[in-house]
Amino acid sequence: MTIVTYGRLESNEGRLEMKISTKGRYALRLMLDLAEHNTGEYISLKDISERQNVTVKYLEQIVTSLTRAGFLRSQRGNNGGYRLARQPSEYTIGEILRVMEGNLEPIACLENYPNDCPRAEECVTLPFWIGLSKVINDYVNSYTLQTLLDSASELAGNTYMI
Repeated sequence: MTIVTYGRLESNEGRLEMKISTKGRYALRLMLDLAEHNTGEYISLKDISERQNVTVKYLEQIVTSLTRAGFLRSQRGNNGGYRLARQPSEYTIGEILRVMEGNLEPIACLENYPNDCPRAEECVTLPFWIGLSKVINDYVNSYTLQTLLDSASELAGNTYMI
């Protein structure tokens, strides 16, 4: 088994896998938590930590990146904490993941434009990888924090009868 983060292909018993790192997944959970509890007030990492079952120390690493990217506003002091800098509908899942993961390209030769791979002109598989990249990026860009909040509300409201 080979362990890598998203954007890198890895081998696991003959299968190729692409993975989002724990930081990427927890960043999404943190942003969703802030969106769900968005009252305009600042929310402490302690409160988020308790709801998400993630250590404050780990969340501190995540909020540093998200704050630098301009996604969060922070305030120190007794009523300090974090809140979203924009409305939940204004954050795509793709941009949140890119802050934490870097680009979401499935292979290294797609990370630069124009493609600087010496085999690009003759690479038979390049169109496949470009297509996969488009599908991945279109998909993560088609969802916003608000989309996920709305989906969660619909799931919570559904009752099933047998």
